[in-house]
Amino acid sequence: MIPGGQPNMQALLQQAQKMQQDLAAAQQELAETEVEGSAGGGLVTATVSGAGELRALVIDPKAVDPEDTETLADLVVAAVHNATDAAQELQQRKLGPLTQGLGGGLPGLF
Repeated sequence: MIPGGQPNMQALLQQAQKMQQDLAAAQQELAETEVEGSAGGGLVTATVSGAGELRALVIDPKAVDPEDTETLADLVVAAVHNATDAAQELQQRKLGPLTQGLGGGLPGLF
C-alpha cells in the first residue's frame, strides 16, 4: 500500500498480468499433455488431453463381439470416463494453485 492506505494500483496490475500469463502457460501445457484411461483389463484405452479433449480410442479386437455390442459400448464409456477423470485431476494440480486467489477457481474449468 502507498501512504494513505490505498493499494498500489501498478503493483496490483503487474500481479494480475503475471497471474494471467501463468494461467495461460498452464492451460497450454494441459492442452499438450495426454492422459489415458482404460477398461476391461486394457481391452479399451482412451487417450484424453489434459484439457479434456478425446484424442484416441484403441479397442483390442478381443473386445469386439458382434453378438454383444452393449458390453463394448460400456467398456468405451468406462475408458473415456477414466481418462476424463485423469484429465480433471491434472487440471486441478496445474490450475488449482493459480486459481485459488480467484474466489475458488474459474467456473467451467473443472
